Amino acid sequence: MKSSKGILSSLYISLLALSMASCKKDFLDVTPTDRVTDAAIIGDSTLFESFVINRYLGTRMTEKEAEGTLPGFGRGFEYAMWSSLTDESLYNNDDNTWLIQRGQLSPENTGIAGAIWSRSYRSIREVNYALANVDKVPMSTGHKNLLIAELKFIRAFRYHDLIRNYGGVPLLGDKVYNLGDDFSDPELFRRATIAECIQYAVAQLDEAAAGLPLSNNSAWLAGRATRGAALALKSRLLLYAASPLYSSGSWEQAAAAAKAVMDLNIYGLHSNYQNLFINPGSSNEIIFARYYTIGSRHVPMEIANGPNGYDGWGGNLPMQNMVDAYETITGLPIDDPASGYDPQNPYVNRDPRLAATVLYNGAPYRGRNVETFVPGGLDSKDGPSNWNTSKTGYYLRKFVDENMPINNPWNVAGLQPWIYFRYAEILLNYAEAQNEAVGPDQSVYAALNTVRGRAGVGLPVLPQGLSREEMRERIIRERRVELAFEEHRYYDVRRWKIADITENVPVYGINITKQNNGTLRYERKVALEGRAFLPQHYWLPIPRAEIQASNNQLAQNPGYQ
Repeated sequence: MKSSKGILSSLYISLLALSMASCKKDFLDVTPTDRVTDAAIIGDSTLFESFVINRYLGTRMTEKEAEGTLPGFGRGFEYAMWSSLTDESLYNNDDNTWLIQRGQLSPENTGIAGAIWSRSYRSIREVNYALANVDKVPMSTGHKNLLIAELKFIRAFRYHDLIRNYGGVPLLGDKVYNLGDDFSDPELFRRATIAECIQYAVAQLDEAAAGLPLSNNSAWLAGRATRGAALALKSRLLLYAASPLYSSGSWEQAAAAAKAVMDLNIYGLHSNYQNLFINPGSSNEIIFARYYTIGSRHVPMEIANGPNGYDGWGGNLPMQNMVDAYETITGLPIDDPASGYDPQNPYVNRDPRLAATVLYNGAPYRGRNVETFVPGGLDSKDGPSNWNTSKTGYYLRKFVDENMPINNPWNVAGLQPWIYFRYAEILLNYAEAQNEAVGPDQSVYAALNTVRGRAGVGLPVLPQGLSREEMRERIIRERRVELAFEEHRYYDVRRWKIADITENVPVYGINITKQNNGTLRYERKVALEGRAFLPQHYWLPIPRAEIQASNNQLAQNPGYQ
């Protein structure tokens, strides 16, 4: 893996990429033809707006990322997804994920999590550059104000990525650092507290929300931030802030922030849970997403995650740990004797979101049923391309489009949107925050039952009379199931401070044996040994290169010295 660049290095790279510095003593006085100059960007409103829009994208910093197009926020559609760093899935081919699963993180070895720091600070510097120059651009004051609001949203999102991975981080304000600046100033590398970081990002989002349009339209296309997107990010940040790991905010503030999104009265729940992640159209559940097109695609999910019997590569394999979280249609967890769960017929009468998320033995897929049993199962080690056979006995269904080819998908697949915020998350944010603030009042029940009762799911309403603690457990399970594989679980178990429990459990899978009489026997198995989580893993280590770039002025997270 390539080493990450530090804040200082990131500033240098940005400067070079933007051609913000020119060599005064060059041998030839030539105008570069492979880049756009400062003057051109600032002097042309169309170029400047294109520069702003491209700030939704980051820079490829490590191996095996940015397949097809540049990365956005978080990780999104990559071969190894963020879910494979937690108890949702195991990445079949490792690709620097198992070291995190096994608790082997270090400042020198950050696995697939090593690019967040440098990519975020590079983007922040680019946003600051745009904010510093927007007044020079020939465009109307009204449109400038729109772009300023958009830039503040993007910057807040980058700080969100930093905060939720590292805790308190340096806040750079509006300063645009240039070559020749004094990078020895300790203030540049001072890590603000989590509370200061949250306060700064939330203030930026308040300003962004005030200036952004309510909805996307022909003049403000889908994929650009709206008022709802800014308020949704604020809702998430304040939910994190109130959580035990952060302890830097109140549940009342978090509930109010989620309610502000609900009160916009423009969002709802999509009519088809599975289709929401494949071809949602203009669904009003989506608050903010990244969209893809032919020629600007992401990893084709079908070949990357498909079963070996279909010539797929396995990819991100759902764990038995994850499968067990889905209730039966009674609305009860599978360990409740009244749930009707049968461990020898485990997928019948389950929460419909299981079938929309996980390919299990017997699941219909591309004209036949998945066969993970042995002997003879097409999607087991007895099938073709058995080096791609699932280690857990499951394959990913969520995000996978059966209309896309598995073989030779490169010019047609990889078009599903990556949803950053959707209305179901906001309802769950509200339910959690309101429950913690005042207990399980009827608004908590209403929010949670709306998600559970969404079209195509239809789980029973929750029983009345739950205590705060009982409702908390329901909310934890509902977030795990509803938001599976969407980059929530990793951060949820950490902010709740339960990762020392959930991430110290082995990776479980299932062995299915076809017996002589044709019946199937299901046996739980350990799919990956050595899974471990230590107290320091609640935060990522700052890569060693970052510390060195600061001349050791940047403080490392505890436990990683």
